Amino acid sequence: MAAPRRDTRGIVDAPELFARVRFRRREPAEPLRPYLEHYWLIDWDLPEPFVSQVVPHPSVNVVFQRYEGQEPFAEISGIGLGLFTQKLEGRGRVCGIQFRPGGFRPFTPSHPATTWTGRRVRQPEAFPEAFRATDPAAILAPDDEDARVAALDAFLTGLAPRPDPQAHLAMALVDRIRTDRTIRRVTDFARAEGMSVRLLQRLFSAYVGVGPKWVILRYRIHEALERAETDRAIDWAALAADLGYADQAHLVRDFTATVGVPPTAYAEAVSVPSPPTSRA
Repeated sequence: MAAPRRDTRGIVDAPELFARVRFRRREPAEPLRPYLEHYWLIDWDLPEPFVSQVVPHPSVNVVFQRYEGQEPFAEISGIGLGLFTQKLEGRGRVCGIQFRPGGFRPFTPSHPATTWTGRRVRQPEAFPEAFRATDPAAILAPDDEDARVAALDAFLTGLAPRPDPQAHLAMALVDRIRTDRTIRRVTDFARAEGMSVRLLQRLFSAYVGVGPKWVILRYRIHEALERAETDRAIDWAALAADLGYADQAHLVRDFTATVGVPPTAYAEAVSVPSPPTSRA
Protein backbone atom coordinates (compact mmCIF):
# COMPACT_ATOMS: atom_id res chain seq x y z
CA MET A 1 0.00 0.00 0.00
CA ALA A 2 1.25 3.49 -0.85
CA ALA A 3 1.88 6.17 1.77
CA PRO A 4 -1.11 8.34 2.73
CA ARG A 5 -2.20 10.50 -0.16
CA ARG A 6 -1.34 14.20 -0.19
CA ASP A 7 -4.16 15.50 -2.36
CA THR A 8 -6.92 17.78 -1.05
CA ARG A 9 -9.82 16.03 -2.76
CA GLY A 10 -13.09 16.48 -0.94
CA ILE A 11 -11.93 19.38 1.25
CA VAL A 12 -13.85 22.56 0.50
CA ASP A 13 -11.51 25.56 0.49
CA ALA A 14 -8.53 23.50 1.61
CA PRO A 15 -6.18 26.53 1.84
CA GLU A 16 -8.42 28.16 4.41
CA LEU A 17 -8.67 24.96 6.48
CA PHE A 18 -4.90 24.36 6.46
CA ALA A 19 -4.31 27.98 7.50
CA ARG A 20 -6.45 27.50 10.62
CA VAL A 21 -5.83 23.94 11.80
CA ARG A 22 -2.96 21.45 11.92
CA PHE A 23 -3.92 18.58 9.62
CA ARG A 24 -1.90 15.40 9.10
CA ARG A 25 -2.42 11.98 7.58
CA ARG A 26 -0.64 8.98 9.06
CA GLU A 27 -0.18 5.40 7.95
CA PRO A 28 -1.65 2.57 10.07
CA ALA A 29 0.18 -0.56 11.19
CA GLU A 30 0.99 -3.06 8.44
CA PRO A 31 -1.81 -5.60 9.21
CA LEU A 32 -4.42 -2.84 8.98
CA ARG A 33 -3.32 -1.28 5.70
CA PRO A 34 -5.44 -3.49 3.42
CA TYR A 35 -8.55 -2.03 5.05
CA LEU A 36 -7.62 1.59 5.70
CA GLU A 37 -6.89 4.68 3.63
CA HIS A 38 -5.09 6.38 6.51
CA TYR A 39 -5.49 8.01 9.90
CA TRP A 40 -6.23 11.74 9.88
CA LEU A 41 -5.29 13.96 12.79
CA ILE A 42 -6.50 17.52 13.37
CA ASP A 43 -5.63 19.96 16.16
CA TRP A 44 -6.83 23.54 16.47
CA ASP A 45 -6.64 26.56 18.75
CA LEU A 46 -8.82 29.23 17.21
CA PRO A 47 -9.40 32.84 18.31
CA GLU A 48 -12.74 32.77 16.49
CA PRO A 49 -15.04 30.02 15.17
CA PHE A 50 -14.39 28.42 11.80
CA VAL A 51 -16.72 26.21 9.78
CA SER A 52 -15.03 23.41 7.86
CA GLN A 53 -16.75 21.63 4.97
CA VAL A 54 -15.98 18.38 3.18
CA VAL A 55 -17.51 16.61 0.20
CA PRO A 56 -17.29 13.12 1.73
CA HIS A 57 -15.46 10.21 0.16
CA PRO A 58 -17.35 6.90 -0.23
CA SER A 59 -15.74 5.78 3.03
CA VAL A 60 -16.79 5.01 6.57
CA ASN A 61 -14.83 6.81 9.28
CA VAL A 62 -14.43 6.06 12.97
CA VAL A 63 -13.67 9.35 14.70
CA PHE A 64 -12.43 10.17 18.19
CA GLN A 65 -13.25 13.79 19.00
CA ARG A 66 -12.62 16.40 21.66
CA TYR A 67 -14.28 19.81 21.54
CA GLU A 68 -13.92 22.58 24.07
CA GLY A 69 -16.57 22.30 26.75
CA GLN A 70 -17.53 18.72 25.82
CA GLU A 71 -16.53 15.28 27.02
CA PRO A 72 -14.43 13.34 24.48
CA PHE A 73 -16.42 10.88 22.41
CA ALA A 74 -16.13 8.44 19.52
CA GLU A 75 -18.52 7.80 16.67
CA ILE A 76 -18.97 5.90 13.46
CA SER A 77 -19.49 8.34 10.62
CA GLY A 78 -21.04 6.62 7.63
CA ILE A 79 -20.76 7.84 4.06
CA GLY A 80 -22.15 11.37 3.92
CA LEU A 81 -24.57 11.82 1.06
CA GLY A 82 -24.36 15.62 1.18
CA LEU A 83 -21.89 18.28 2.20
CA PHE A 84 -20.38 17.61 5.64
CA THR A 85 -20.15 20.72 7.82
CA GLN A 86 -18.42 21.00 11.20
CA LYS A 87 -18.00 24.11 13.34
CA LEU A 88 -14.62 24.36 15.07
CA GLU A 89 -13.98 26.79 17.90
CA GLY A 90 -11.67 27.24 20.85
CA ARG A 91 -9.26 24.32 21.25
CA GLY A 92 -9.90 20.81 20.05
CA ARG A 93 -8.54 17.60 18.61
CA VAL A 94 -9.75 14.85 16.29
CA CYS A 95 -8.21 11.45 15.59
CA GLY A 96 -9.96 9.88 12.62
CA ILE A 97 -9.76 6.51 10.90
CA GLN A 98 -10.73 6.55 7.23
CA PHE A 99 -11.49 3.08 5.92
CA ARG A 100 -11.10 2.18 2.31
CA PRO A 101 -14.47 1.99 0.54
CA GLY A 102 -15.54 -1.56 1.38
CA GLY A 103 -12.91 -1.90 4.11
CA PHE A 104 -15.16 -1.33 7.12
CA ARG A 105 -17.34 -4.42 6.63
CA PRO A 106 -14.70 -6.95 7.84
CA PHE A 107 -14.74 -5.15 11.21
CA THR A 108 -18.55 -5.33 11.38
CA PRO A 109 -19.41 -8.53 9.47
CA SER A 110 -23.00 -8.68 10.73
CA HIS A 111 -23.83 -5.20 9.46
CA PRO A 112 -24.12 -4.32 5.74
CA ALA A 113 -22.38 -1.07 4.88
CA THR A 114 -25.71 0.65 4.24
CA THR A 115 -26.29 0.43 8.02
CA TRP A 116 -24.07 3.48 8.41
CA THR A 117 -24.79 5.44 5.21
CA GLY A 118 -25.84 9.00 6.01
CA ARG A 119 -25.50 8.40 9.77
CA ARG A 120 -23.24 9.51 12.61
CA VAL A 121 -23.58 7.09 15.51
CA ARG A 122 -21.94 7.93 18.84
CA GLN A 123 -22.60 4.61 20.55
CA PRO A 124 -22.25 2.21 17.64
CA GLU A 125 -24.15 -1.01 17.73
CA ALA A 126 -21.51 -2.43 15.39
CA PHE A 127 -18.89 -3.26 18.02
CA PRO A 128 -20.17 -1.97 21.36
CA GLU A 129 -17.78 -4.07 23.45
CA ALA A 130 -14.75 -2.51 21.76
CA PHE A 131 -16.13 0.97 22.27
CA ARG A 132 -16.93 0.28 25.90
CA ALA A 133 -13.38 -0.93 26.44
CA THR A 134 -11.82 2.07 24.67
CA ASP A 135 -11.65 5.41 26.44
CA PRO A 136 -11.76 8.17 23.79
CA ALA A 137 -9.85 10.46 26.15
CA ALA A 138 -6.95 7.98 26.25
CA ILE A 139 -6.62 8.08 22.46
CA LEU A 140 -6.97 11.86 22.24
CA ALA A 141 -4.88 12.87 25.27
CA PRO A 142 -1.25 12.25 24.21
CA ASP A 143 0.51 15.29 22.82
CA ASP A 144 2.91 12.89 21.12
CA GLU A 145 1.45 12.16 17.69
CA ASP A 146 3.08 8.74 17.46
CA ALA A 147 1.37 7.74 20.71
CA ARG A 148 -2.03 8.64 19.24
CA VAL A 149 -1.30 6.60 16.12
CA ALA A 150 -0.22 3.64 18.27
CA ALA A 151 -3.46 3.91 20.25
CA LEU A 152 -5.51 3.84 17.04
CA ASP A 153 -3.53 0.79 15.85
CA ALA A 154 -4.22 -0.99 19.14
CA PHE A 155 -7.92 -0.15 19.00
CA LEU A 156 -8.38 -1.54 15.48
CA THR A 157 -6.14 -4.56 15.95
CA GLY A 158 -8.27 -5.52 18.92
CA LEU A 159 -11.34 -5.66 16.70
CA ALA A 160 -9.81 -8.57 14.73
CA PRO A 161 -11.18 -7.91 11.23
CA ARG A 162 -12.60 -11.03 9.61
CA PRO A 163 -11.05 -11.96 6.22
CA ASP A 164 -13.67 -11.51 3.50
CA PRO A 165 -12.90 -11.95 -0.23
CA GLN A 166 -15.99 -9.93 -1.14
CA ALA A 167 -14.69 -6.97 0.82
CA HIS A 168 -11.39 -7.11 -1.03
CA LEU A 169 -13.28 -7.30 -4.33
CA ALA A 170 -15.35 -4.25 -3.41
CA MET A 171 -12.23 -2.31 -2.40
CA ALA A 172 -10.52 -3.19 -5.68
CA LEU A 173 -13.53 -2.17 -7.77
CA VAL A 174 -13.87 1.21 -6.06
CA ASP A 175 -10.16 1.81 -6.48
CA ARG A 176 -10.53 1.19 -10.21
CA ILE A 177 -13.32 3.75 -10.39
CA ARG A 178 -11.18 6.26 -8.52
CA THR A 179 -8.10 5.83 -10.70
CA ASP A 180 -9.56 5.06 -14.16
CA ARG A 181 -11.22 8.06 -15.78
CA THR A 182 -12.62 5.94 -18.59
CA ILE A 183 -15.10 4.33 -16.18
CA ARG A 184 -18.21 6.42 -16.72
CA ARG A 185 -21.17 4.06 -17.00
CA VAL A 186 -22.19 1.33 -14.57
CA THR A 187 -23.30 -0.99 -17.35
CA ASP A 188 -19.94 -0.77 -19.11
CA PHE A 189 -18.04 -1.19 -15.85
CA ALA A 190 -20.04 -4.25 -14.83
CA ARG A 191 -19.53 -5.83 -18.23
CA ALA A 192 -15.78 -5.18 -18.11
CA GLU A 193 -15.60 -6.85 -14.69
CA GLY A 194 -17.61 -9.87 -15.86
CA MET A 195 -20.53 -9.08 -13.56
CA SER A 196 -24.18 -8.25 -14.02
CA VAL A 197 -25.28 -4.74 -13.06
CA ARG A 198 -27.52 -6.20 -10.37
CA LEU A 199 -24.67 -8.21 -8.83
CA LEU A 200 -22.40 -5.16 -8.86
CA GLN A 201 -25.06 -3.04 -7.19
CA ARG A 202 -25.67 -5.66 -4.50
CA LEU A 203 -21.94 -5.89 -3.78
CA PHE A 204 -21.63 -2.11 -3.42
CA SER A 205 -24.73 -1.92 -1.22
CA ALA A 206 -23.46 -4.59 1.16
CA TYR A 207 -19.80 -3.58 1.31
CA VAL A 208 -19.47 0.07 0.26
CA GLY A 209 -22.77 1.56 1.38
CA VAL A 210 -23.69 3.39 -1.82
CA GLY A 211 -24.16 2.32 -5.43
CA PRO A 212 -21.48 2.31 -8.14
CA LYS A 213 -23.13 5.23 -9.97
CA TRP A 214 -22.95 7.34 -6.82
CA VAL A 215 -19.25 6.51 -6.45
CA ILE A 216 -18.51 7.46 -10.06
CA LEU A 217 -20.29 10.80 -9.68
CA ARG A 218 -18.66 11.58 -6.33
CA TYR A 219 -15.15 11.05 -7.65
CA ARG A 220 -15.97 13.33 -10.58
CA ILE A 221 -16.92 16.10 -8.17
CA HIS A 222 -13.78 15.51 -6.10
CA GLU A 223 -11.60 15.99 -9.15
CA ALA A 224 -13.51 19.07 -10.28
CA LEU A 225 -13.20 20.53 -6.77
CA GLU A 226 -9.45 19.97 -6.67
CA ARG A 227 -8.98 21.38 -10.17
CA ALA A 228 -10.97 24.47 -9.22
CA GLU A 229 -8.48 25.11 -6.41
CA THR A 230 -5.27 24.38 -8.27
CA ASP A 231 -5.76 25.38 -11.92
CA ARG A 232 -6.26 29.07 -12.61
CA ALA A 233 -6.66 28.58 -16.37
CA ILE A 234 -9.13 25.73 -16.23
CA ASP A 235 -11.27 25.02 -19.29
CA TRP A 236 -14.54 23.89 -17.74
CA ALA A 237 -16.01 22.55 -20.97
CA ALA A 238 -12.90 20.43 -21.55
CA LEU A 239 -12.89 19.22 -17.94
CA ALA A 240 -16.57 18.27 -18.19
CA ALA A 241 -15.83 16.17 -21.26
CA ASP A 242 -12.75 14.66 -19.61
CA LEU A 243 -14.82 13.62 -16.59
CA GLY A 244 -17.49 12.03 -18.73
CA TYR A 245 -20.22 14.65 -18.51
CA ALA A 246 -22.47 15.18 -21.49
CA ASP A 247 -21.68 18.89 -21.40
CA GLN A 248 -20.44 21.69 -19.14
CA ALA A 249 -23.96 22.43 -17.87
CA HIS A 250 -24.20 18.96 -16.30
CA LEU A 251 -20.90 19.45 -14.47
CA VAL A 252 -21.98 22.89 -13.25
CA ARG A 253 -25.28 21.49 -12.01
CA ASP A 254 -23.69 18.59 -10.07
CA PHE A 255 -20.92 20.79 -8.63
CA THR A 256 -23.36 23.47 -7.50
CA ALA A 257 -25.75 20.94 -5.97
CA THR A 258 -22.91 19.29 -4.02
CA VAL A 259 -20.71 22.23 -3.01
CA GLY A 260 -23.31 25.00 -2.89
CA VAL A 261 -21.78 27.39 -5.44
CA PRO A 262 -20.96 27.13 -9.17
CA PRO A 263 -17.42 25.96 -9.97
CA THR A 264 -16.31 29.28 -11.46
CA ALA A 265 -17.42 31.19 -8.37
CA TYR A 266 -15.72 28.63 -6.16
CA ALA A 267 -12.46 28.88 -8.12
CA GLU A 268 -12.42 32.66 -7.72
CA ALA A 269 -12.94 32.43 -3.96
CA VAL A 270 -10.04 30.14 -3.03
CA SER A 271 -6.27 30.30 -3.24
CA VAL A 272 -3.80 27.59 -4.19
CA PRO A 273 -3.42 25.16 -1.23
CA SER A 274 -0.38 23.56 0.34
CA PRO A 275 -0.79 19.80 0.51
CA PRO A 276 -1.55 18.16 3.88
CA THR A 277 1.42 16.63 5.63
CA SER A 278 1.88 12.92 6.13
CA ARG A 279 4.46 10.70 7.78
CA ALA A 280 5.12 7.02 7.39
